[in-house]
Amino acid sequence: MNYNNAQFEKAYATLAQLDNSDLPELCFSGRSNVGKSSLINKVLGRKSIARVSSKPGKTITINFYKVDNIRLVDLPGYGYAKVAYSEKERWAELMEGYFGSGRNIKMVFQLIDMRHPATEFDISMLEFLRHNEIPYTVILTKADKLNKSETENRLRLIYEELGEFAENTEIIPFSIQNAIGVERVREIISSFC
Repeated sequence: MNYNNAQFEKAYATLAQLDNSDLPELCFSGRSNVGKSSLINKVLGRKSIARVSSKPGKTITINFYKVDNIRLVDLPGYGYAKVAYSEKERWAELMEGYFGSGRNIKMVFQLIDMRHPATEFDISMLEFLRHNEIPYTVILTKADKLNKSETENRLRLIYEELGEFAENTEIIPFSIQNAIGVERVREIISSFC
């Protein structure tokens, strides 16, 4: 797979704007500010193909990136409290519509901040994916923020927190800073080409 060919394609703010799905899609899901856009930039080896902000709730559209014969999809974050109710409703409608539109979704990378327990929103998303039989991989972001013993402890705890949703599921610690997990995520992406 040639990541140098990666290009931003489109951003959609409403369900009515979504084009038909003509390529396999691999999605990046997680709460606001968990690092979805940063992870996409790191995996693609680009500094700013996906817009990044330290302010939660920045990605409010579904963003599509084409790489060879697949699409990477940056989904809006969930769980950010300082957003108007109408905006939360729009996001919920957009997400439900996206997943329910018969798209060729091959994998969802579910991002969880490694420093903190999985949230109710994270568990709800995993329940949704399992119920709809959508394959997923869990990525634990910000792994560089923990020392070795903290990392080992969080890896042990995440299996408890996720319970049945961790069974037969790959869990990948990931760091933008020191490239932990980057090659493994690339391998998974490449397997769908």
